[in-house]
Amino acid sequence: MGYALGELGLRRWRTGDALRLAAAHDDPAMVSQGGIVDRASAVDWIGRVADLDNGHVYAVADADDHPIGCVAVTNIDRHRVGWTWYWTLADVRGQGVARDALRALADWAHHDAGLYRLELGHRLNNPASCAVAAGAGFLSEGIERQRLAFDGTRYDVERHARLVTDPLTPPQRPVTVRA
Repeated sequence: MGYALGELGLRRWRTGDALRLAAAHDDPAMVSQGGIVDRASAVDWIGRVADLDNGHVYAVADADDHPIGCVAVTNIDRHRVGWTWYWTLADVRGQGVARDALRALADWAHHDAGLYRLELGHRLNNPASCAVAAGAGFLSEGIERQRLAFDGTRYDVERHARLVTDPLTPPQRPVTVRA
């Protein structure tokens, strides 16, 4: 399927996105992301992330408003620190979509939401996620040994963070944040 990637929008997930969200989770790389297995679980997930007390979860939409990924800052604490995460559809991976969405989210989180520090982590066996983090100005802060467990296997995680004072390169394409 072709997507209009010249411009992106970060917007709230809608119930009407449930089938696309469920289809995204059919990808073997997405199985452990959020427990979405069908339309009903996608609708449930959309409802749970709609109005978080301590975070913001956005669909990454192409220029035709089709969701092609997700970017979020959650677990915001009293220290003005938030945990960021992201994913994209397999069809758009490697095209800078996650990097540009994360850059836009970081700018919004630092300057509009007032967060000082953004953190993220990725499994060491996921170099593409590391490239997204680095491309969005998140600096590596070290390895957390056996931090995550999926299907009975433990994984080391590389921790990254960026501060409001760190330089941020703008996205390479227009990205609108509709908070």
